[in-house]
Amino acid sequence: MQLRFVLPLFLLWSVCQAAPDGEALYEQHCAACHGSEGLGGVGVPLALPAFQQSVDDDFLHKTIRLGRPGRVMPGFRFLKDQEIDAIVQHLRGFVPGKRAAFSRQPVKGNAAHGKALYAKYCAACHGAKGEGGKGTGVTFSRPRDLPIIAPAINNSGFLASAGDAMIKEALMQGREGTPMISFLKQGMTEQDINDVVAYVRSFEKQPPDEKPIEFEKEPLTLVYDSPHSFEQTVEKVKQAAVGMNFRIIRVQTLEDGLQAKGEENSKQVIVYFCNFQLLNQALAVDPRVGLFLPCRVTVVERAGKVQLYAINPKRLSVLFNNNELNKLCTGMYDTYVTILEEASL
Repeated sequence: MQLRFVLPLFLLWSVCQAAPDGEALYEQHCAACHGSEGLGGVGVPLALPAFQQSVDDDFLHKTIRLGRPGRVMPGFRFLKDQEIDAIVQHLRGFVPGKRAAFSRQPVKGNAAHGKALYAKYCAACHGAKGEGGKGTGVTFSRPRDLPIIAPAINNSGFLASAGDAMIKEALMQGREGTPMISFLKQGMTEQDINDVVAYVRSFEKQPPDEKPIEFEKEPLTLVYDSPHSFEQTVEKVKQAAVGMNFRIIRVQTLEDGLQAKGEENSKQVIVYFCNFQLLNQALAVDPRVGLFLPCRVTVVERAGKVQLYAINPKRLSVLFNNNELNKLCTGMYDTYVTILEEASL
């Protein structure tokens, strides 16, 4: 009698284990960038009918698994295949209807001829070497009338996810609602398109232009001891920042808003400063840098010892998976070091 109850419970448990909640997984891992309804943000809009109708489930699965190294989209290698499949099925619900299915067989073409065609028809949007448009998908870094920037088609994640047939279909049909229009309508033949596909596929054999920067080994913060008094150190930070073409925004106690007015520790302050040209440049590359702007240096005195603290922009760059941002963060690191060294000399 007991076995009759145990067996159905075991079967129910097995079914529950085999059915991940795609909506919950999407909300947890994807919605922050792509939006709860798939309308996009930092991530591309997934609810575009032209996009959904021109990619297959295999492409979506591999894109989630591998991401786009150096192009904002991280890879979710820790998710199980069943969990990724559940996410794919959930995002498919944004645009019900016909689903694309593509062969994984290679397309035969002349890559040398395709290179010339690519330079003429594709490079203006996708970059001379397939590096894609600059910035992320939000309006700080693309024209407001476009829903998406041109993706990097030399990216290892894209090339591993997109089969030749899918790339060919995109070239032949275009993507409605984006600048990507049918290349048949622009005068290419089907063989021309095969040649372009062959050239795009050749990116797999080309080494990346830049080696990955191992910012993970960088310290989280920059810390300097100051030989000066607390008040002198604060003034030296301000002078050093102004000398680097920054404008002082404000100086406030570290405990501002955390303690009652007048009860804050006056020997712990934050000096805020900004270069608005640099700010606009950084936001255009990746608006998420606004999380740690404007620039700031914290000055603290404890037991007669004065120290300066600043975030390490190199380490923060690790969070964003954006190679273009790495250059700005390296430059900002050099600026912080200069200011901290001058203030502590």
